[in-house]
Amino acid sequence: MTTPTPGTGEAVREEKPLAERRLHPVTPFRRAWAPVAVLAGWAVHDPNQAQEQLTGLTTTALVAGLAVFVPGAALYGFLSWWFTHFAVTDTELRIRTGLLFRRTAHIRLDRLQAVDVTQPLLARVAGVAKLKLDVIGTDAKDELAYLSQGEARALRAELLARAAGFAPETAHEVGEAPARQLLRVPPGVLAVSLVLTGATWGSLAAAIVVPPLLWFGTHNVWTVLATAVPLLGAAGASSVGRFVAEYDWTLGESPDGLRIDHGLLDRTHETVPPGRVQTVRIVEPLLWRRRGWVRVELDVAGSSNSVLVPVAPRDVAESVIAGVLPGVTVPSSLSRPPRRAGWCVPFWWRGYGIAVTDTVFAARHGLLRRSLALVPHAKVQSVRLSQGPWERLRRLADVHVDTGANKTVTARLRGTEEAAELLQGQADRSRTGRREARPDRWMA
Repeated sequence: MTTPTPGTGEAVREEKPLAERRLHPVTPFRRAWAPVAVLAGWAVHDPNQAQEQLTGLTTTALVAGLAVFVPGAALYGFLSWWFTHFAVTDTELRIRTGLLFRRTAHIRLDRLQAVDVTQPLLARVAGVAKLKLDVIGTDAKDELAYLSQGEARALRAELLARAAGFAPETAHEVGEAPARQLLRVPPGVLAVSLVLTGATWGSLAAAIVVPPLLWFGTHNVWTVLATAVPLLGAAGASSVGRFVAEYDWTLGESPDGLRIDHGLLDRTHETVPPGRVQTVRIVEPLLWRRRGWVRVELDVAGSSNSVLVPVAPRDVAESVIAGVLPGVTVPSSLSRPPRRAGWCVPFWWRGYGIAVTDTVFAARHGLLRRSLALVPHAKVQSVRLSQGPWERLRRLADVHVDTGANKTVTARLRGTEEAAELLQGQADRSRTGRREARPDRWMA
């Protein structure tokens, strides 16, 4: 709607009032845990003082304290929910929070990296979901917790539609783009792959062997516990934890990117943004090779997505990579460093290799656990050459390729002449790749 400006006759567009929305009514129960977490943190930080304070309380004082603390925590949860609003404008998502100190986050839609829907176990029971937003140039994620499951998916679809350039009045009608399933990892295959992973057995062996040795050496229970608990936690995280997190891993293809759904207890719905992938790694543990399995990991600028495929046959994994990096084929052969590299890194030098194609810079390292990194030329931010004193003596050098995700891929132990040619050639290929790269935009 427009009205004339007094004295000028010019038309000025009147801004419509924002339709602010609140989070789901179950949110206050989540916010009420904040005071409890503060007390728990204090107790863990100073357990002796906490025990003295607790033992010094009488039953009457304890009941009175609970009578004040519980309603106070509930009131805090309610007020923090009441003063939290969000609204979607033509260009941004605004999140207004704060009980005493107000904070308004302005999230530009054209800066969105990813919009993920996650459901922790209790949230799944309550039928709500959390919306997480990755934004270019920020390390921390903004989130809306909690929304109803349907509202979270509808809002995600609307944000992606607006980020893709749809008109504001039609963005909410676009809905979630259809997805075509590419692969699903069966739970049995995932379990076997974890059993055949060296990290699982290494962590478990350390958790079994180290604590008894410490006990015989120190006879101190606290020393044994301080060592055993982290080792058992690492063993659990590398086996049970990964199985729970990667359970029912489903990968689908849609116009807004590759969609990933996974999780046994906490369910996560993620999207790999198109054109934002900086590096793809094909990981091949030793015990997986007879079965032809690989793991695909990736680096996305500004995003926490790190796994694309937890385990799959190599040909399936390469077809998925072709969807993430259009026009890219995985090199079938790589060149090793010269034999004199064995003087710098005995035996393990055989695990290094590189290949440069028209589309990617590929570097491999590792003998027992091979890892092949693929960097599209358009994603290379800088190229560096480095030489240690021993490498200079053997006429060798390392070529480092830096990407936009603050990661580095290194071609190790190349001959000095070859390294100089790689340095100059990669700089030229990167400039050409950036000029010809497709726009990094949703649904583009």
